[in-house]
Amino acid sequence: MTLEKDTLLHNRYRIVEILGQGGMGSVYRAIDENIGVAIALKENLITTDEYARQFRLEAVILANLRHPNLPRVSDHILLGDQEQYLVMDFIEGEDLRYRMERLGMLPEEEAVRIGAAICDALGYLHTRKPPILHRDIKPGNVKITPDGHIFLVDFGLAKVYHSASQATTTGARAMTPGYSPPEQYGTARTDPRTDIYSLGATLYAALSGVIPEDGLARAMDNAQLTPLRKRNSKISRRLAATIEKAMAVDPSDRFQTAEEFKKALLGAKSKTQQIPGSYTVIPPPATKEEDLPFVSPLKRQKERERKRRLAWVRFILILLVLLAVSVPFFAPGILSADVRGMLPFLVPTSTRMPSVTPSPLPTQTLLPTITLTATVRPPTVTVAPTYTLIPALEDTALPTQVIVTHIGGGSGQIAYASSRTGIPQIYIVDIASEKDVQVTDISNGACQPSWSPDGASLVFISPCKGLDDIYKNVSLYLINVDGTGLIPIDTSTGGDFDPAWSPDGQSIAFTSLRTGQMEIFSVNLDDLSSATQITKGARTVESRQPAWSRNGSQIVYTVKRYGVYQIWVMNADGTEPKQIVRSGIAFSDYLPSWSPNGELITFNQRCATKFCNPYLMSISAVDRTVEQGKRLQINLVPIQNVDYSPDGFFLAYEGVAESNNPDIFYMTVAGGDRVRLTTDTGQDFHPAWQPAIATP
Repeated sequence: MTLEKDTLLHNRYRIVEILGQGGMGSVYRAIDENIGVAIALKENLITTDEYARQFRLEAVILANLRHPNLPRVSDHILLGDQEQYLVMDFIEGEDLRYRMERLGMLPEEEAVRIGAAICDALGYLHTRKPPILHRDIKPGNVKITPDGHIFLVDFGLAKVYHSASQATTTGARAMTPGYSPPEQYGTARTDPRTDIYSLGATLYAALSGVIPEDGLARAMDNAQLTPLRKRNSKISRRLAATIEKAMAVDPSDRFQTAEEFKKALLGAKSKTQQIPGSYTVIPPPATKEEDLPFVSPLKRQKERERKRRLAWVRFILILLVLLAVSVPFFAPGILSADVRGMLPFLVPTSTRMPSVTPSPLPTQTLLPTITLTATVRPPTVTVAPTYTLIPALEDTALPTQVIVTHIGGGSGQIAYASSRTGIPQIYIVDIASEKDVQVTDISNGACQPSWSPDGASLVFISPCKGLDDIYKNVSLYLINVDGTGLIPIDTSTGGDFDPAWSPDGQSIAFTSLRTGQMEIFSVNLDDLSSATQITKGARTVESRQPAWSRNGSQIVYTVKRYGVYQIWVMNADGTEPKQIVRSGIAFSDYLPSWSPNGELITFNQRCATKFCNPYLMSISAVDRTVEQGKRLQINLVPIQNVDYSPDGFFLAYEGVAESNNPDIFYMTVAGGDRVRLTTDTGQDFHPAWQPAIATP
């Protein structure tokens, strides 16, 4: 649970501000009231007894670390059975991420100094007994103090490395696209060379201004590392080769120790090795932050955007005033004679040169309204995944066949509905390039896309006028991802919506109003004209929002009873229905989604008797003894219509940015690395992650 401001933790640490959130909890700025100094409080959420025991052991080891480039861990707090905290020095200054935003690409000498300082810290960590791995090195975890000193911070994911034969089995694995090596994504063993890769990727980004191609994609031969000198030609060949070696896909091809990496960095710039802790860079701009309340970077960004909006409003108002003042001079004919007589600064019309009858001011010509016909045309852009996790600088030819590569697995594409053209249509966005293409062009609109298991087709509903709760008088349609092959499905009266394609691709479950109330039906793709009713609730008991289990044997769905929504599960044929979440009559639970591994069901929850933002909840999909959902520790509201990535590591969802406009986002299942995929002014909703690429 996120700690509120002024919370007193352990009768000693008073929370000042939340600094950020990661995969296993939040980081806070707090005051140690015993000695009156600022500290950083790193939260770790416990998942198992073994993890709790391991964390306590590692907290003791971290507390004994003393190095000039590392903050000190001074305390370990255990609250209840689910929360633990590390108390660390609070490092003032700016992190490398903001330094890159402020300066752009860093100079070579500065990058070398930063790299050497972090290598000193890593060399110290890696040579402890037992060795310690950081496992989350990235620009946000490199801090520059007001005197230019360099720190490696955030030990929330640090891991004690026991031996060369024992894999790290507990603790969280950081998976930051672009900065994590391939072995950190799966079950492969991580070792000190893991940190060397991440430091190399961090220096690559600092020198180029671009996040490097992801290590997992490179390991699967679906992406290649763009040479550093191609990003920044001013970088010396020797330094570029050093950083690229540190980022080798095979750990045996990297520098084997941090000391080796440090010597190569210094040798690339002919720098003399210094005493650990003595490497410094130009300090951040001097500020008087001690006289000001602490403001998080996100709040600063929002304030800058607010000021820009106010500047635009002022500009438009001034423009309108100038336009109003200039009308009497440049178009006096637009005013009546009586009005002109009341304006003494105007010359009477009769004293002017003879003129023709003034014509009215030209008005803005609006484009004619185009009535869309109920036909589908292929989009002008071919839907195809890119093969890097960031936009490439140069176009490269795509291979003829694609293997699972991208963030989230599958093809790295998400279908969604958008009203950017005035009425909702189905679009597909490529995660890597963040470019989208329009799939449907239907005059009555389209929304609620659901993918076929092979990723070749979509089922959706039409008509669709916008984001709604219940869709009446709508039908289901099939379409290929390139916009061809539009086929209607069982167009019965009442309304069919909430489609969900079965994992075997043979049928589609959906909600229908054909019986007079919401019930779940299914239609077999071999006979699209006939649907089978699955649920048969009593009057006033309605069922909707089906979602299939991974093996297709069960369906989780929403039941409306006593005026609230509940989460139920049943066999695919409708037998053995059972309520699995009991939240009482004060809350409505809705929009369930089954994790790809079949172990977890996520859903939204909102207040039933008053307004509150929807939160993301979860419950075990296999343990029926647990009937209370658990709120996920994700500091995002609202968050709705969640859909898992094929590999189960990421979530796509509907959210809002600073403008409060609905857009499509994705993030890790723990709430980290949030990315906004759509930025247009229309409403973007109903995201659906493509499970696989269609075979050409």
